[in-house]
Amino acid sequence: MNVDTILLFALACGALGVVYSLFTAAWVSKQSAGSERMQQISNAIKEGATAFLNREYKTVAVVAIVLAGLLTYLGKWTSIGFIIGTFGSALAGYIGMAVTVKANVRTTEAAKRGIQPALNVAFKGGSVTGVMVVGLGLLGITAYYIIAKTYAPVEDAFHALIGLGFGCSLMSVFARIAGGIYTKAADVGADLVGKVEAGIPEDDPRNAAVIADNVGDNVGDCAGMAADLYETYTVTLVAAMLLAKTVFGAESLWVEFPLLIGGISIIASIIGTFFVRLGASQYIMGALYKGLAVAGVLAAIAFYFASDWFLKIPGVQVAGAKTVFTPMNVFMTAVIGLVLTGLIVVITEYFTSKSFSPVKHIAAASVTGHGTNVIAGLAVSMKSTGAPAIVICGAILWAYSLGGGFAGDAGGGLFAIALSAVAMLSMTGIVVAIDSYGPITDNAGGIAEMAELPDEVREVTDPLDAVGNTTKAVTKGYAIGSAGLAALVLFAEYSRSFTGTVLFDLSNPKIIVGLFIGGLLPYYFGSLLMEAVGKAAGGVVEEVRRQFREIPGIMEGTAKPEYGKCVDIVTKSAIKQMMLPALIPVAVPIIVGFLLGKEALGGVLIGSIVTGLFQAIAMTSGGGAWDNAKKFIEDGMYGGKGSDAHKAAVTGDTVGDPYKDTAGPAINPMIKVVNIVALLIVPLIK
Repeated sequence: MNVDTILLFALACGALGVVYSLFTAAWVSKQSAGSERMQQISNAIKEGATAFLNREYKTVAVVAIVLAGLLTYLGKWTSIGFIIGTFGSALAGYIGMAVTVKANVRTTEAAKRGIQPALNVAFKGGSVTGVMVVGLGLLGITAYYIIAKTYAPVEDAFHALIGLGFGCSLMSVFARIAGGIYTKAADVGADLVGKVEAGIPEDDPRNAAVIADNVGDNVGDCAGMAADLYETYTVTLVAAMLLAKTVFGAESLWVEFPLLIGGISIIASIIGTFFVRLGASQYIMGALYKGLAVAGVLAAIAFYFASDWFLKIPGVQVAGAKTVFTPMNVFMTAVIGLVLTGLIVVITEYFTSKSFSPVKHIAAASVTGHGTNVIAGLAVSMKSTGAPAIVICGAILWAYSLGGGFAGDAGGGLFAIALSAVAMLSMTGIVVAIDSYGPITDNAGGIAEMAELPDEVREVTDPLDAVGNTTKAVTKGYAIGSAGLAALVLFAEYSRSFTGTVLFDLSNPKIIVGLFIGGLLPYYFGSLLMEAVGKAAGGVVEEVRRQFREIPGIMEGTAKPEYGKCVDIVTKSAIKQMMLPALIPVAVPIIVGFLLGKEALGGVLIGSIVTGLFQAIAMTSGGGAWDNAKKFIEDGMYGGKGSDAHKAAVTGDTVGDPYKDTAGPAINPMIKVVNIVALLIVPLIK
């Protein structure tokens, strides 16, 4: 087995990420879990989250076994890759959920000592998920590539990577759909009956849906996000490696270069986690950004030296190539990815943070009623798509020019875009750490409320939670922006996978039909998820109302609600309603590819990327803005809690919840499933 320096380095960095996560998880576990009452609440959340994931994974396992059997028709290596990808994505989500459940109650206990101890526990809990995602991802793809390259024919080895990416994508779609339906059905149901009808605070223990709501934060925002970005990270590496094979040849070391970038970034992300500390200003978001900035700067510096070393390897420069890559232009492609990460973060924060005008505009619109709040929120959601689209377009054109695309080397230009996408996704470790911090602090506040801890504890957890809403929105923006680039690279590989030139001529009616079908997918897919949340939330509302009506003493605090009933309702509903949406992006490209051909399928891919990108950004940013507009009013603006403006803002937040946490984030993996299935069936439609 011939393993070169780059592959050994990637393996070592992947293993380092896993080891770091395990040690950090052990540190989190050693922290105090607080009083017996706090631990009882935490155990109830853990029990609900574990039961849900077990049922979800059993259902997905049945689907995966059937698909693995069908994929053997494309080769055993592709089928094995699919199984590895599915298992890796599921494992990343499960580990992430397990650690955040432990970190929740420990953050609540740490909040008794102040904001810095609580931030420390919450972020370290999140960093376990973040670094584990990239560590497992890089370890899995590198190890399988080494094995497949050694024992399988060349074409089979690379098709095996497509299978691995498909496994990741499929698991991610299921995790995003099921977790998203669960978390928002519980959240919306709890809010409608608790805040609006009963007039009790969020996370009040008298609300029968409160445990289900807290479970949802873990299975949706944590396990779902971990599986999602594990998939985006892995698929981007796979897409770049496949494109390198097509452009430079299967034996070229350029195929392995994306793994080198991934390994460097794991080290940079681990170092960045140690810089997340509050300064004198006590600016929580600034503390988190400090870690991201350090990781980005260190990665950028290392990218230059890695590029310089790589390009000195004999035979790397392809003889007769139109573009001669230099350390500087390879370095600049990586810088584009890092800069794009920063811009997406800043833009998303602008549209979702309480500190800026979009959220304040929605809050002000709440004064005149529910309808004007919804109108303002929809307007902000649509407006939020503009800036991300412009910076993504700029990044594509800049990278394409660095690769010589405008000088006639389309392959070099496309590969440069792929390197920018890889560099952007290389920050996944630190970004997911910042994201997973959000559900931890959200649950920490809920546990403080349910355990009836002193107000001083909520005064620590509430500002941490408020920042967590923004970090979750920022991470979703990052995931969607990077998914757009990754899907573009997958499409580039698809278009170059056929013998001869595939012309996507708009005078061909099949291509127009493909574009319409692809453009339709994110809308129809999103509508199914919105409806699913509405149905499940309706069941929660009826159950909570029943308990208020039939169990005397709940409102007086002398009787305990039946929390398990609501947990069971949303669990069954989420599992039942996840199947159809998850299978749509698998079935459509197969049907179009065989009935209408490769050009029409190419149209489907482009159509899904374009409308999916805009739909996902609008939903996640708009939902985040609605949420923080409500919190802005709860801070005392426009009459504060209980005012008419607050009631209107709760309505807007109710609409925004499935927008930002169910439909919007699920469109991200859906786009890539469509593209990767198209790549899978290329041998059958050639």
